Amino acid sequence: MATSTDRPFLYSEAERRRRDASPWTLVQGILAPLQFAIFLVSLVLVSRTLATGEGAALANASVIAKTLALYAIMVTGSLWEKAVFGRYLFAPAFFWEDAVSMLVLALHTAYLVALATGALGTAGLMLLALGAYATYLVNAGQFLLKLRAARLQAPAYAMGVAR
Repeated sequence: MATSTDRPFLYSEAERRRRDASPWTLVQGILAPLQFAIFLVSLVLVSRTLATGEGAALANASVIAKTLALYAIMVTGSLWEKAVFGRYLFAPAFFWEDAVSMLVLALHTAYLVALATGALGTAGLMLLALGAYATYLVNAGQFLLKLRAARLQAPAYAMGVAR
């Protein structure tokens, strides 16, 4: 299986054109910072609930909102990946980002299941949310590194080096 390290550039010239033409690129550009803003608010609420035992309903609502934003970015990200690379998930250029995204999705979904079934108390739910959020931060970092790599490669495309 090819990985992103097997390619000299993140995007081929055709992939870059498809990326730039895809409406999903703009959608991702809007959803990513929106999800991050929801995460920051939720992190404060979850931390407050863990520290004081108060505000559990609001903290739970914020984790649900974060999870819904995650689902939205995952679905539209899959559509973006299909438009750019021809497959919905695990394109070689984004294999590891997608793999960690699956873990992030699983942890957020586990939170919803635990909340719905009462499987965990408030502290357990908040700790699960923090675990999901830590994994989300790793994944967000992966995507920021890819964004940086794409920007660093842009001058090579402009000069006609990338083929």
